[in-house]
This record gives sequence, C-alpha cells and structure tokens, in this order.
Amino acid sequence: MSNRRFTALKEALSHRPEASKEFPSKVSEYFGVNVFDDRAMREYLPDDVYRSITENIEKSEKIDKRIADQVASAMRAWSISKGATHYTHWFLPLNGATAEKHDAFFSPSSDNRSVEQFNGGNLVQQEPDASSLPSGGLRNTFEARGYSAWDPSSPAFIMDKTLCIPTIFVAYTGEALDFKTPLLKTLSLIDHEATEVCQLFDRSITKVTATLGWEQEYFLVDEALYSARPDLTMTGRTLLGHAPAKGQQLEDHYFGAIAPRVMEFMREFEYEAWKLGIPAKTRHNEVAPNQFELAPVYEEANIAIDHNQLVMVVMEKVARKHKFRILFHEKPFAGVNGSGKHNNWSLATNTGKNLFSPGHTPKTNLLFLTFFVNFIKAVHTHADLLRAVIASAGNDHRLGANEAPPAIISVFIGSQLTKVLDEIEKKVKDRKMTPEEKTELKLNIGKIPQIILDNTDRNRTSPMAFTGNKFEFRAVGSAANCGPAMIALNASIANQLKEFRAELEKAMENGEEKDEAIFKLLRTYITQSRPILFEGNGYSDEWVEEAQKRGLSNLKNTPEALQAYLSEKTKKLFIENNIFSEKELEARWEIRHENYVKVIQIESRVLGDLAGNHIIPTAIRYQKLLVDNVKGLKEILSEEQFTQQADLQIYIIGKISEHISAIRKYVKEMIEKRKEANAIEEIHTRSSFYCNDVKPYLDDIRYHVDKLEILIDDEMWTLPKYREMLFIK
Repeated sequence: MSNRRFTALKEALSHRPEASKEFPSKVSEYFGVNVFDDRAMREYLPDDVYRSITENIEKSEKIDKRIADQVASAMRAWSISKGATHYTHWFLPLNGATAEKHDAFFSPSSDNRSVEQFNGGNLVQQEPDASSLPSGGLRNTFEARGYSAWDPSSPAFIMDKTLCIPTIFVAYTGEALDFKTPLLKTLSLIDHEATEVCQLFDRSITKVTATLGWEQEYFLVDEALYSARPDLTMTGRTLLGHAPAKGQQLEDHYFGAIAPRVMEFMREFEYEAWKLGIPAKTRHNEVAPNQFELAPVYEEANIAIDHNQLVMVVMEKVARKHKFRILFHEKPFAGVNGSGKHNNWSLATNTGKNLFSPGHTPKTNLLFLTFFVNFIKAVHTHADLLRAVIASAGNDHRLGANEAPPAIISVFIGSQLTKVLDEIEKKVKDRKMTPEEKTELKLNIGKIPQIILDNTDRNRTSPMAFTGNKFEFRAVGSAANCGPAMIALNASIANQLKEFRAELEKAMENGEEKDEAIFKLLRTYITQSRPILFEGNGYSDEWVEEAQKRGLSNLKNTPEALQAYLSEKTKKLFIENNIFSEKELEARWEIRHENYVKVIQIESRVLGDLAGNHIIPTAIRYQKLLVDNVKGLKEILSEEQFTQQADLQIYIIGKISEHISAIRKYVKEMIEKRKEANAIEEIHTRSSFYCNDVKPYLDDIRYHVDKLEILIDDEMWTLPKYREMLFIK
C-alpha cells in the first residue's frame, strides 16, 4: 500500500464532512449584500443621480461624466464599507474564462500619506494588458494595449475584498476581444426587432428582453485522487481508466439523497452565491456517480451569463475548501453521462408577457404563434452556425451519447404544437381562412399551455426543445461560456423577425389583410422549416439517414463545425446587423481552431507521458513478477504439473507484452503525427489533421492501457481507478 494511488486513496478516505456550518436560514436577509444593485444605489446615490443612471441603463444610453463620477464615489464608499481594498474591471476574454487586474483604491498624497481614490474615469475605462489573451490576429503580440469599459447593465459586486466591475473588452482599434461586446449588440438588436413585431399586435409593448436560465452540470472528485491523476490535473478529463463494474446502470444516483460531504459543499456555495445576487434555486444528484446539477432562476441574458461565469469561479474556490476538485469538462469519465449547460432562452416584454407563452385571447395567441414559428425558421436557416458555436474538443466527446443531444441540430416541439402547425398548413394552403376559422385556431392555441408543459419538456436527444414557455438549447457544453450560443441565437432570431416584418409590410402594402398575411407567411415558414422538426430518437441510425435526406448537416467534429463561421450566410447575418466585422468573425474562427489544436496537443502529450512513466513501467514490473513466478514453478514442478499450473501466468505474460508493444508503437506514431501537424501553417488544416490523424491515437492507446489495468495486480497500479474516483463520498 505504498504507491501514490494508495497514498491518495488513504488521504481521500480521511476527508470527512466538515462540521456543519451555520448559515442564516432566511436568504432574503442577505441575498445580494455583496452587489451594488438597485437597493445599494438607492442608499448611496442622490435621488436625481439614481433616476438618471437607472434611466441610462434602461434605455442603453451613454452615461454623462458627472453621473459616472458620482456613481464611482458611491461604489467606492459602499465597497470600502464592506472591507474592499481594491477594484478591478471584470471581463470575459475569448479564452472562455474570466479576467481581472486589481488596483488598490489608495493613492499617495503630497504629504506622504495616502487617500482612497476612485473616480468616474477609473469606473468607466481601464487599460489591462491584452498581449497574452486570444485575439485571433486582431492585434499583434507586441501590441499590448487593450481597453475595458464599464457595462452598467450588469451590477458591480464584491469578491475577495475586491470591487469587481463587469466590463466589455476591446482592442486599441475598437474591435471586440471578448464575448460581452457582441452579446450586448445582439441584445439591443433583438430588443428592437422583437419590439417592432410586437407593435403589430400590442402597442403597449415597448421593450423586449432576452432571458436566460442556464443549468450547470458538474462532477466532484476528491482532491487527493485528483492530484494523483496527471490527466485530470492537466486536461480536466481522464485519458485512461477501465470502466467499473458498477457505473450508472442501476440509475440509483439521479435525484438520490445528497451525500453529507457534498451537501456541505453545496450549502456553502449557495451561501456565497446568494450574497453575490446569483439566484441559485435547484440542486440535485445527476445521472452519473459524483455528478451534480445547479440551476438558478432565469434572468436577463447578459446578467445570467455573467452569473454563470462567476458561479464557475466560486464553485471552484468553495470545492477546494471542502477537499474537492470540480470538473466542468463535458466528458471527464468515459462510459457515464457527460455534462452540459442547458440554455433555457425566452423573450419577455415590458408588460410582463413571455412571448413564448400562449395566452387567453386570439391576439396574444397569434403573437405567440408568430414568435414560435419564426424561432423554428431561424434555427433551420442557421442550424450550422448553432452547431459551430457549441463546438469544442470537450463537447465532441459528449454529443450524441448518454442523454446528450446529437451533433445534428433539430427542434423538438411536441405532438400538440405539431398538430397546430399541421392545421395552419392545411387551412391556409389553398384559400383564405374564414374569420371563424382564424378565431378557432387562435383559441385552440390558448387551450394548450398546460398540455405543452406536460408533453414537450423531455426529449433528451433534442439539441433544441420547446419546454412550455421557452426553448432549451441543450447542446451547449458544461465548460463553455454561454455567450457564443446566445450571440448566435439572438442574432438569428432577430434577423428572422426583421425579415418577417419586411415581408409582412410588403404583403399589406399589396392590399392583404394583416391576419391573413401573417398566417400565409407562417405557413410558408412552417413548410420551409419542416426538415428541422424532429420528435424521435436523435441517437438512432435511422435519424442520421433521415437527417441526410432532409438536407440537415451532421458535423461530427469541431474542425468541420467551425467552418460555418466563415459561410456567406453567417457573414451576412453578423456583418449586416453590425454584430461582427468580417475581421472579428475570422478572428473567432481562428481562436476556436487554435484552442482545439492546443487541447488535443496537450492531451496527446499527457497520455504519452502517462504511458511512458506510469503504465509501461508498472506493466513491466508486474510482468517480471510473473516471469519469476513461472521460473520458480518450472524448477519445483514436474513438466505435467508445470503445464497445468503455469498456463494462466504464461498467458498473462504474453498479453502484457502485446499491450506494451502496442502502446509503445502507438505513442511513437502519435508523436510523429504531432510533429507533422505542428509543421502545418494553415490553422484549419492543422486542426483537421489533429482531429483526424492525432486524436485517434488517444483511443488506440487508451484501449491497451485499460486492458492492462485489469491484468495487472491492483496493488501495483499507480493511478486512482474509476471505482475509487466516482464513488468516494
């Protein structure tokens, strides 16, 4: 019991739940106490400044310097009263993480003393070094300058005694180096286009807000076992490991009782999240052992994305305090469920209406139907882009297995709404609908809200499912920033609504009555979008064949999927709507390819190291024991006895030799292929080469390593096994 695995296992078994900490039971008493939210602004700002800043935020208007100075002064006073000593512009660079550069509030004064200082200039703009953050060629490495600028629509917060100010991040030239800048543009775009469509039905609707409720899946692993697995520490996933006899097949973990140690972690995390104004609502065991899920109440999309990134940071910190390491990788363990980040998206109006909820009047139901059908049409038009934005090396392992949606983008709406669309196609096909038929159809829509909730919420194989009053984009990976998915979805829907309005206005100019023109347009969209609607099993071979017949793409890996970024359709969508310039779009395409290359390259190097420094030496040591055992048996047994009793040892010796030889061969070939790949200059060609010529070796090597794991004496195996990592409580 002296090798590193057993040392780690012994330490892991010693980790007991911390003594239960007492947190205030009334969450409302401390929810958002570390957030400079509306409550804090009312307390620290003069009434006229408060009204001005809230109006600026509501209308997305530029903030006057005088107002910015007063807000900064209030922020400084508020944060210092809570123990803050520093401030930072908190932003979301294109590496998918969060970034921050801390500055102290104090400034030296002329009398060799210091004063706390933080003005409107510090609040509105900062100049962090951008030299080592991904830019995709938007700036040269030697050009370090980048600018962060305050996003007043997302409230500042305090974490680790630092005032964190959510910001955008742009290059010296003004080009976006982050996810927030284009996101804010798409939120403004969809507000405008959706409001314009709403005005056709209800003049009281003057603002539309995209909302997002994400669901974060994750794994917990004991930190001692995590530290004894170089693949986990370096890549976030296990590159080898034989499946345990018991995995998730008994379905006894999903919604099961939460282990005490895990519960203590969850309770402390929720306490920290609530103080930051994150509306964490649901916690539960997920399907795979040691897999869990957190879900908040939905929020405005911009704030929801900030909160999701903040959640991942806070969860990591709290997990370490409880001797856990958290895994956000989409597929950290083979053979059990991977983790996703389901994005529940909808549109809310200033009148309190959800545009994806049927109502009680013909007018509200036709409004619902208009947005519902336009959503389907937008997904059908931009399906390849929606596949591209959720593509990653990690998500490639997850898509298409163990309840994760497949790589083929489709939309699930349920049988009730399918019947509604069928009825529209049938009735509008050859003639005008009578007023009675229109009213009946609209009222029928209003009868199905509860049926929708009961019948459309659970097709686990659908990448995009309607769930009663929202669409759930299930294909987003657990480690991903929600930004790219929401940018693509917002832009696609907004552009489709713009086209719908233009076509409708043209029809009405030609003398068509409004409702009749709307139904005709919707029928056209339903017919055009039929291929994207699918109610069945997305894992089946039949669906792959059927999707191909329908003309739907099946982009199975990231390098293939990313090409949609450069399609003429995508360029037109983003450039014409002023979301990205062509250069910014190409930069994101390049960054995503570079990231894919680096991930596979790191995994390849780590696996090669594990094979050479852990697996093969362990296999040779055990093989030598067997050889010595066989030699001893040969000396003391008769030939007949030896033949009978040494048969198993000789067989195992031979199998170990086979697997060692195969591992050596594949590692050597993999290294040569990697060298060949690294010599390729064009990034897309290099990433495709890594995908098709380097990545397969990871599976080949793993196969033989996992075979060795079940052949070699358990006490000699140096790496923690699945049965230990997945079932430690």
